[in-house]
Amino acid sequence: MRWGRDRRGRTAWSRGRVLAILAALTAWLIVFHPVVPDLPGRPGSLVEAFLPWLGLLVPVLVAAGLVRRSATALLAALLPVTAWAGTFGGLLLPAPDARHDLTVVQHNVSDENADPAGTARALAAARPDLIALQEVTPRALPAYRAALSARYPHHEVRGTVGLWSAHPLTDVRALDIRPRGVEPGWRRALRATASTRHGDVAVYVAHLPSVRLNARGFDAARRDESAGLLGSLLAAEPLDRVVLLGDLNGTVDDRGLAPLTSRLGTAGTGFAFSWPASAPLARIDHVLARRAEVLRIWTLPPTGSDHLPVAARLAY
Repeated sequence: MRWGRDRRGRTAWSRGRVLAILAALTAWLIVFHPVVPDLPGRPGSLVEAFLPWLGLLVPVLVAAGLVRRSATALLAALLPVTAWAGTFGGLLLPAPDARHDLTVVQHNVSDENADPAGTARALAAARPDLIALQEVTPRALPAYRAALSARYPHHEVRGTVGLWSAHPLTDVRALDIRPRGVEPGWRRALRATASTRHGDVAVYVAHLPSVRLNARGFDAARRDESAGLLGSLLAAEPLDRVVLLGDLNGTVDDRGLAPLTSRLGTAGTGFAFSWPASAPLARIDHVLARRAEVLRIWTLPPTGSDHLPVAARLAY
């Protein structure tokens, strides 16, 4: 491979300027994605939904730089590498070897799950203190109760969301996070107080509306409205310690979830991509906390759902 002048007289430093611009743009998107305007079609939220995957452009840019024999393009490829490492590199680090006070599991079990009992046993095998479920159907509920009742005698279900706990639950109530125009029977959130050995914890379980990618772009209006309603409830929560377990149908980078992520912290290590289960591309199932550190989040083996379960350890 020759790196001298080509037939047009260009050197390794003057070739590949377009590639260098693309590398700089990729780095800019990784770092400054919040300033991408949410025009009609919500391009900003769409980019943020798959933000870590922008790192896959780096080997493409490097390969193209080698083909073009461009030192400029190869040097510019360091920009997205640095941006990605600074933004997401910490998630690759091992979890701190520290004590934890609470282990939780979050799982959208799917309303089409053919083996709810097997799913319940798989979740209990992680030995969490709390198990939060979404898409619990009346038909599957007896199976979840039967499989979990021995280890988790305290449980509450409101609508299609449920919470199983090894600790007593009090002050349990359904939460109204319905977007406008949704029928009153839509119940997909609850709040409970778990009395743990470390004190009372307000536990929220939620399932935000789905988002859609269609000809008009990224449709997340109902999810964002529901997130805003849930955020207001969290802001008014009187207990200091709060844990939110839910299928939020968005990543922590998605600006539509800002009413939640601005009030609660997420995991310091672990990507834990949870959806779709067959080829996970994003973590849309979350464990967020206030006055607690989410030490680590990870996925559990597949169940009969189109989501992977996620587990997390928290320390107060």
